[in-house]
Amino acid sequence: MDGELHVIFGAGQVGPHLAERLLSAGRRVRIAKRSPAAVPAGAELMTGDATDPAFCDQAARGAATVYHCMNPPYFAKVWAEQLPRLLENLIAAAGRAGARLVVLDNLYMLGRPAGGRLDEDTPFHPRSRKGEVRARVAERLLEAHRRGEVRATTGRASDFYGPRGTQTLVGDMFWPSVLAGKKARLVVDPDAVHTYHYVPDVAAGLASLGTAPDDCYGRPWMLPCAPAGTLRQLIDRLGTPLGRRIEIGVLPRWLLRAAGLAVPIVRELNEMAYQWEGPFVVDDRRFRERFGLLPVDADQAAQATVDWARQHYARRS
Repeated sequence: MDGELHVIFGAGQVGPHLAERLLSAGRRVRIAKRSPAAVPAGAELMTGDATDPAFCDQAARGAATVYHCMNPPYFAKVWAEQLPRLLENLIAAAGRAGARLVVLDNLYMLGRPAGGRLDEDTPFHPRSRKGEVRARVAERLLEAHRRGEVRATTGRASDFYGPRGTQTLVGDMFWPSVLAGKKARLVVDPDAVHTYHYVPDVAAGLASLGTAPDDCYGRPWMLPCAPAGTLRQLIDRLGTPLGRRIEIGVLPRWLLRAAGLAVPIVRELNEMAYQWEGPFVVDDRRFRERFGLLPVDADQAAQATVDWARQHYARRS
């Protein structure tokens, strides 16, 4: 219904795109986050800490749908401490508000895909500490729906790229060197077949779930994505609007393993390397058939990504 209130917790990579999508559809949008940084025009900002149940209750008051787009720092220990707490707070807040709850999630709980493909029926089989945390949280959400605590669903996505995608393989570790005319350094196999989700496609998928009928809830959905390809192909496509071929170099596995002994964030990245040791392909067929939502054209997505990168990283430099 037009004018209904949608509350987004988190405004990092996906939240602002989701807000813009909902606003353009005539919804009222409230963004709940820690920092008072700017939000999309037309959205209401509420600042606070989502680990505080009282703040979550206040932010969710009056909502038709609540979206969980938060992601704590990329460390398994932090995830184990914060992700269950954040979810419990939003389950309770959305439940008390009588709101739907849409959770953005990744694929870590699924582990290495049998046959290389992942869909909504792929069983949980985590191969990492972070995957184990994600599995527990995902199971808790489905349990909450079954028990009638909240009407909930999950939109799952693989690795991001696109505007606002700073914490991605083609984000902060990629663009400063590329825009300076230097070689990009990669930490994964550029020739592994892998699904990469364009950030605005992720936001569009979440918006569809947030306004969907109740029979879409109580189960996960694979969010819309372009056909899987390699990271090299994606980077070559980004080179077209950039106006030149992007040179890449791959850091050897032995170096990354050695660095992981001393550098915590490298250790966290290393445990996810299995996702590039074989095909890692998302099947979004059910989402497309149910919602009729197609991903943005790959060339248009590349152009938008380069336009954003030029502006964002020029400003940072």
